[in-house]
Amino acid sequence: MQPKTQEMHDRLYAMLREEQIYRYAASVLNFDQETICPPAAREKQGEIGAALGSKAFIVTKNPAFTEAVEYLYEHRDELDSFDAAMVAARHKQYLADKNITPEKEHAYALAFNKAFVSWLTAKEKADYSLFAPDLAAVRDIQIERTALREDKCDNVFDTLIGDYERGLTQAVLDPIFDRMKERLIPLLARILASKKQIRTDFMTRTVTDEQQRQIADYLLDVIGFDKSRGAITLTEHPFTHDMSRNDVRVTTHFYPQMFDSSMFSVVHEGGHALFEQFCPEENDAHFLHEKTMGMHESVSRFYENRIGRSKEFIHLIFPKCREVFPQVLSDVTEEELYEALNVVRPTLKRTQADEFTYTFHIIIRYEIEKMILDGTADIADLPRIWNDKYEEYLGIRPGNDAEGILQDIHWTFGFGYFPTYAIGNLYNAMYLNTMKQHLDVPALVREGKLPVIRDWMAEHVFRMADRQTPEEWIKAITGRALTPDDYLDYLEEKYTALYEL
Repeated sequence: MQPKTQEMHDRLYAMLREEQIYRYAASVLNFDQETICPPAAREKQGEIGAALGSKAFIVTKNPAFTEAVEYLYEHRDELDSFDAAMVAARHKQYLADKNITPEKEHAYALAFNKAFVSWLTAKEKADYSLFAPDLAAVRDIQIERTALREDKCDNVFDTLIGDYERGLTQAVLDPIFDRMKERLIPLLARILASKKQIRTDFMTRTVTDEQQRQIADYLLDVIGFDKSRGAITLTEHPFTHDMSRNDVRVTTHFYPQMFDSSMFSVVHEGGHALFEQFCPEENDAHFLHEKTMGMHESVSRFYENRIGRSKEFIHLIFPKCREVFPQVLSDVTEEELYEALNVVRPTLKRTQADEFTYTFHIIIRYEIEKMILDGTADIADLPRIWNDKYEEYLGIRPGNDAEGILQDIHWTFGFGYFPTYAIGNLYNAMYLNTMKQHLDVPALVREGKLPVIRDWMAEHVFRMADRQTPEEWIKAITGRALTPDDYLDYLEEKYTALYEL
């Protein structure tokens, strides 16, 4: 490394450490706000978090910071692969933020926090009108901020999608979702017409919070979550918060008559956590955190569905579940539990959707987001549009706003996230097929040897995620470009067998 490059490298690292302090503190407050913060303090705590975030943003607006980023980007051939990837990401962020002042960034953060607080109130009261003005403000911010960016795509939605999944656009997503609808809509009709009767009466039997805590801790142990570098608590809407590789926090929500809801939230969020806990140590040392949300959702949904809802996993956890939930499972067989956990039943809530119909929830949100951002839908009219789409795709209609348009937190901070859930399913279907060429995955799951699977994931899925584009990453793992076919073939095979079609 040339002396000038070393000088700029050292300067950038010093400023990144300062930025990290503010962001870490803001993250802790954000985690608290969404978990144990008293309702009356949420808005104030959000304001403090926004102020800390603004301090971090100010660091990146310092001319000395941007000079270092620009110089190192031009001389990235002198850097190691970690620093080169970090600088490339910082340069892209610089182009995105170049025309946004700290004052404007702070105003945006306050608006998002206000939207979060009003969403909570609106959901509690099942009244969308309480959230609509703030949702309109979020939309306007997204449009305004995109217009200021120097790295923007041809349209707002493609730019926002790309923030979560680099290189992904509507031109890529539209044919994928059309293909999925083409194959899944007829299959859903066949499933719903099947004469196969799946027993589910025990799924609503009452359980205690303490029982659910025991199962949550057990499941995190099973999948290989490192509790010395992670924690779990409760929230309204489950999420994972990674402060650093050594501080990864997962959350869940307990429902007394849906014991499976928390179970699969824990496995899902635990998947996110494993991705952070078992990525290379060098990532933290190089301030490198560039995994896309499609990559992340691929891992969380891999653990939730491909592992968690498999016959082998149910076989593994059945004795413990029966021990902890005797009032639920004492008269239930292992096969009955497997079938009940995989039953196809259109539901209004995305987070409670079965594996098969889940994709429709994402398509609905994707189509509505397009309408919001291209101006073909009025904010006030969104509940009707939402309800109509649920009726069209799933044959059900929300009875109120809380179980309809207000169910997700995501729109309080913007648009473009939802497609990553679906893309994640496509990724994990592809790399699981590759994994099966090297490991006897069903046997490992059945025998409780999930750390072996985790270690394969660490080497092949986690290791390069921060240093490759999604396109490079999935091709490096599987040798193939992104396709929905592996996932669709899996769904057809699994549910044809389950429903004896």
